[in-house]
Amino acid sequence: MPPVAPVVFLVDVDNTLLDNDAVIADLKRHLTQTFGQERQECFWKIFEERRTEFGYADYLGALQRYRAENPRDSHFLEVSLFLVDYPFKFRLLPLALDVIRRLSSWGPTVILSDGDAVFQPLKVQRSGIFDAVDRQVLIYIHKELELDDVKKHFPAEHYVLVDDKLRILTAVKKIWGSRLTTVFPRQGHYAEDPRELAAYPPADVTIDRIGDLLRYDLPALLAAGKSAPPRGP
Repeated sequence: MPPVAPVVFLVDVDNTLLDNDAVIADLKRHLTQTFGQERQECFWKIFEERRTEFGYADYLGALQRYRAENPRDSHFLEVSLFLVDYPFKFRLLPLALDVIRRLSSWGPTVILSDGDAVFQPLKVQRSGIFDAVDRQVLIYIHKELELDDVKKHFPAEHYVLVDDKLRILTAVKKIWGSRLTTVFPRQGHYAEDPRELAAYPPADVTIDRIGDLLRYDLPALLAAGKSAPPRGP
């Protein structure tokens, strides 16, 4: 087992470091241009069904199922190439890599993400995030259920989790308690959903955008987690 670090930073990707809402908007436009409005809506129906079934965004899986249901539609190739060749580095949120560099100067910084086995790793690699974190990347189906594996790979006395979903932050805080500082960048559609905001307690640290983390020092982040009151059920 690796040595226990004083602190390890666990950072999400979609709408935390990278503007995934903009990626989806680009894909919707491309689908409409390629398939037409009706079949574009068919693809997103399949996409949402798979997200409900598996719990993560599965773009390539949805495209495979669309192809199976529309075997004579040759346009799927254009969509596949659009996904594979998408320039993710241009969708990095401002100062995202600067934040990674700052966190990495304090302790191991690890990408902790949900996603499929092909597209999500490609997104991390093509955006430049993969190299920025020294290839320390963990991608699960449900990351909040894999904390024992996270600890096995990156044992630490304290963790800092940065994620745009209060649901994830709350779930992990319930398990790790004062060993964890939760950081909530209010970016993307989940972070702006009033139902999501009302359903979960606030994070230990809330920021408007990922670049705001540059204003914090390490003692402040550690103290925010250790002094937080216990979470409700």
